Amino acid sequence: MTNGAGLAAEEGLLLDSVPASLCDVTVVILTYNEAMHVARSIASVKPFARDILVVDSFSIDDTVALAEAAGARVLKNKFVNYSKQFQWGLDHGGIETEWVLRLDADEIIEPDLAATIQRCLHDLPTDIAGVNFKRKHIFLGRWVKHGGRYPLVLLRLWRTKQGRIEDRWMDEHIVVWGGRTIDFEGGFADHNLNDLTFFTDKHNKYATREAIDVLSQKYELLRQDRALNSQSASRQAHLKRWFKEKIYNRLPLWVGPTGYFFYRVFVQRGILDGQTGMIYHVLQGFWYRYLVNAKIREYELAMADCRTAEERLARLTHLTGHDLVSSLNGVD
Repeated sequence: MTNGAGLAAEEGLLLDSVPASLCDVTVVILTYNEAMHVARSIASVKPFARDILVVDSFSIDDTVALAEAAGARVLKNKFVNYSKQFQWGLDHGGIETEWVLRLDADEIIEPDLAATIQRCLHDLPTDIAGVNFKRKHIFLGRWVKHGGRYPLVLLRLWRTKQGRIEDRWMDEHIVVWGGRTIDFEGGFADHNLNDLTFFTDKHNKYATREAIDVLSQKYELLRQDRALNSQSASRQAHLKRWFKEKIYNRLPLWVGPTGYFFYRVFVQRGILDGQTGMIYHVLQGFWYRYLVNAKIREYELAMADCRTAEERLARLTHLTGHDLVSSLNGVD
């Protein structure tokens, strides 16, 4: 058995063995059946991350084994929604570094951005609470450069004690306080390797979650997290949220998706993304947006006889299959 002095000495040797190029940052990655992606995402942050934490939702494939083999710590927790799962990781993940970086399992930090983090993070002024990255989207092997899809400016790196994730069912962002945010240049890519069947199934589930958020706001069913603004996150994220909630969500069922699609394709030049890009814009810029509106309409018709928020919440729970009551009560 190792005594206390021996253990302390051993820990000291381990700390001394950490390469000087590593930054005081923990990368948090959520997974569920991400065997296709998890080793790739971990490899992309290993050049600079002192700690990598994978929060797994009880995957039934090789995700956990692959993550551990790649050098990550793995914790498991029952999944309610992305927001609650990520915040659980922040609260229970034993994070001891000064900085935290959020990374999805199908995202990668490219070498130039990794080098920028290595070079700049140590010397950032203390009044900087968060760092925005500029994300590109790779669809069927092609970079979708137009249609407003690049750059997507997202706050993904923040001081551990000055940030959290929004409590929402969809479109959740990291928000920070006590300082300003800056941008880092460099490659940051969302590159899912699955096929179109996976893509459409995923967006069908996204549409259900987004409908929950819209109806929750309209009928005041769940707590509304109002922390996102131009100071707490990227200005782009704040403006998109404002437009969606104040204008887009109030348009007739077909007007918003149709108008948004033509805006993306012609004003934002999505048509220049070629045939593959147009598949993406049709699916993500029209079909998905119309599906969200159609689900909102379906759920509202089904709740037409409800008279109270409690009745609507119970009905919406039944319709969507999501445990909204536990969400309301803050149960993880």
